Amino acid sequence: MSEGDTIINAVIGAVVTVVLSFTGFSPILGGMVAGYLQKGDRTGGIRVGALSGAIAALPFLLLFLVFFVFGGFFMTGPMISDGMGTGMAVPGGFVFVLLFGFVFALIWSVGLSALGGYLGVYIATETDIGGS
Repeated sequence: MSEGDTIINAVIGAVVTVVLSFTGFSPILGGMVAGYLQKGDRTGGIRVGALSGAIAALPFLLLFLVFFVFGGFFMTGPMISDGMGTGMAVPGGFVFVLLFGFVFALIWSVGLSALGGYLGVYIATETDIGGS
């Protein structure tokens, strides 16, 4: 693995993020791994960390789509209208909450991974841990 293989380093960081997703701070750890492997400057670390967070969000995107399709299908079946048109509020609210949750999770994952990428490059270049 050579310094600067951005896509490979981002994928490795994303795998670390997904495997350690049971912790509350896995995007930071995945971004740190990606940034540590990337080395270079801190801007590159932020870039590879953010890319790692975006790649790590792909399984969650798949999960979101499954919930969106099946959840929306099941939520529209048992609706009972009260004659005032409020029957559609439940599925619309469900979709809004689901979409808001996904966007928040994506921002959370990309943002924390970018922070981790910055820290990973710092560790690789400025400390004795980096071996340089």
